[in-house]
Amino acid sequence: MLVRASSAILFVFWLLHGCSSSLPVRLKYPATGKSPEILAAYEAWFGPSNHISVGYSSNDPDVLRKQIREAKALGISAFVVDWYGDRDPFIDQSYAMLQTLAAKEKFRIAMMYDENNPAAGATDEVIADFTAFHNEYLSSTSPGHEAYLTYQGRPMIFVFPHGGHTDWARVRQVVNQWSPAPWLIQENTPGPHPEAFDGFYPWVNPGAEGWKADGSNWGQSYLDDFYHTMATKYPADIIVGAAWPGFNDSKASWSLNRHMSPRCGQTFRDTFDRWKQFFPPGQVIPFVMIETWNDYEEGTDIEPGIPTCNGQPPLRSLKDLESDSASSH
Repeated sequence: MLVRASSAILFVFWLLHGCSSSLPVRLKYPATGKSPEILAAYEAWFGPSNHISVGYSSNDPDVLRKQIREAKALGISAFVVDWYGDRDPFIDQSYAMLQTLAAKEKFRIAMMYDENNPAAGATDEVIADFTAFHNEYLSSTSPGHEAYLTYQGRPMIFVFPHGGHTDWARVRQVVNQWSPAPWLIQENTPGPHPEAFDGFYPWVNPGAEGWKADGSNWGQSYLDDFYHTMATKYPADIIVGAAWPGFNDSKASWSLNRHMSPRCGQTFRDTFDRWKQFFPPGQVIPFVMIETWNDYEEGTDIEPGIPTCNGQPPLRSLKDLESDSASSH
């Protein structure tokens, strides 16, 4: 009870004062180096008419090769590819090419499962998709399988959930039969069944205050809540941080007129660094995922570079940000 009370007092303190500090926590799954490995969420759906034209096709191997090289130069080690199983053959073809090219370019790749989650049969569909993905991309005979992102020798699978109909405990039982079993990493803080997942990641979100018309809410309260919850309640899980450059869904067919200002690149800098406010020196989270590499429809893309102002060219290297984070942590 004393620990719970102390955590609650600290939580209220930083809510009231708008600041936070490192918590006395020891991570079970820390970074393998002095800083987190930098990932980037990747959309492989450009080319067909159901998405906007961005000047290239995600099925063009020359484009994919160029993107991998640009991401490596920026300081990114892996793409986390939004994948829909057999619901989107175009994206599946793009993923196959990316994995093969990643192996050749000494790059890494992972799958983010975009859940369909119908009211009936959701669990069976997830199991079928995961099984197909394992057989096609993770087996020892799969082209480029050596490029797949692992942590402590186990593949990382990210989950973008929808609807809440999937019985993830059943999915967990199935994937535990794989050799090696994957880490399952779910969006947001743990829900009703955290035991089915090995870790969690935040996604672009303004938090409880919601979207501001002027885009001024860059998501600090949301990230603070995520990191505080993980540090105080789930330090034994894999903690994946997040960074985003802003948000603007005006180009998307599903637009809700939501905006998050880039603030001349400060939104990216603030989100990139925010995790270190909640973990003591020497306790470095293993991953930070940039959201996103190329979602032009929601304005989270950093492929053209991280935005700046006053006529300065876009930032094309994360080295300065990483060194700033390491020196102050």
